Amino acid sequence: MTDISLSGPSAAGKTIPPGARAMRLPTQWLGVAPFIIFALMFLILPTLYLIIGAFQSADGGFTLQNIADLAQPTIVAAYWISIKVSVASSLLGAFIGLAIAIAIVRGGLPNWTRSAALTFSGVASQFAGVPLAFAFLATLGRLGLLTVLLRSIGFDLYQHGFNVLSFWGLTLTYLYFQIPLMVVIIVPAIDGLKKEWGEAAATLGATQWQYWRMVVIPVLWPSFLGTFILLFANAFGAIATAYALTGSSLNIVPIVLYAQIRGDVLHNANLGYAIAFGMIFITGLANVFYIWFRTRSERWLK
Repeated sequence: MTDISLSGPSAAGKTIPPGARAMRLPTQWLGVAPFIIFALMFLILPTLYLIIGAFQSADGGFTLQNIADLAQPTIVAAYWISIKVSVASSLLGAFIGLAIAIAIVRGGLPNWTRSAALTFSGVASQFAGVPLAFAFLATLGRLGLLTVLLRSIGFDLYQHGFNVLSFWGLTLTYLYFQIPLMVVIIVPAIDGLKKEWGEAAATLGATQWQYWRMVVIPVLWPSFLGTFILLFANAFGAIATAYALTGSSLNIVPIVLYAQIRGDVLHNANLGYAIAFGMIFITGLANVFYIWFRTRSERWLK
């Protein structure tokens, strides 16, 4: 007969030596260690370096002059233009992305359209930087493919006021990754709309418009606002795309930042760190509001 006494309650209550528990900790954290190291090297330490540099003078002493210099008219104007571009691209991206998300989730389209749209959105939302700037220059530049094609049929974009190196040109470029990002984030919120809510509203005699106005919009509103704020932070921090596309033709924060850190005339690295600190502060504040709105919206998704 097999002795099964070791698998009984006495084995379950057997105490584990403290040393055995301590030895298991490194194994539990081993999987997340690469992420922690990566975040420490390329996010946390560089951010701390920028913050410290923003409060240092050229000789390494503590100073608040760099922060005070952010009130210079050229720097204030650069921040204002960057904020306007971010707000414009976020508003357009939020509304267009919301319309697309509603269409693929609730519009009665074939199932394959949802998977195709979400797959493309997941890729396009991460496509930015120099490749995106080159793609728009090759398409909508003065000698771009679409510009030349429209000119051949008698319509000149640039004679009608369009310029890819302008405010609206940069906003249009940002929409390429803003709209897909909105789709990816807002689709789960739309999926959270329970079918029973619509049936209950119809039973009570509510019209489709009343259902959307009194049920859908209040439920989606926190998610919409939170995603809009996230889109704003995403656009405001898009340095590589803005610099590669506009160069020095548009006075935005990334251009002023680059001029202070790498420029030959306006070289002031610590002022550049202060400008970067201002960008970190604005995007960080936007992310705080995003987390707050997301927490409110998650109550309806459970």
